[in-house]
Amino acid sequence: MARILAFDVGKKKVGIAVTDNSQIIPNGLSTLKIAEVLPFIKNYLTTEQVECFVVGFARQTDGQESESMKYIRPFAQSLKNKFPHIPVVWIDERFTSQIAFQTMIDAGLKKMARRNKELVDKISATIILQSYLENRSMGRS
Repeated sequence: MARILAFDVGKKKVGIAVTDNSQIIPNGLSTLKIAEVLPFIKNYLTTEQVECFVVGFARQTDGQESESMKYIRPFAQSLKNKFPHIPVVWIDERFTSQIAFQTMIDAGLKKMARRNKELVDKISATIILQSYLENRSMGRS
């Protein structure tokens, strides 16, 4: 089975998560500058098969599209253009940063470690991927 890659797209950086080959366990993979992501994926695809890309869809608490979509949409379009054989799937990413931060607290990370934005981005991507896997297993994706 091929892996699934998920992305938590920020203004400057992108958190990336990946499943295992069985598509059961999501893990944080990396956090990169936006300009580094497509070359990273191209290189990644030389050694791994990827079934789909999951991109977090930013919404406000009322369900309206977030302002962040102005840089998330172009990123997703770049994925579609550069890798047209791999589908791009959207998943609601509301509250992922807050959940990631709480996860860091629950894991006992010290205050300085919790300030590591790259770690938050990677954990957020993992949460997005976990949400996708859960929705898929319930037939909602």
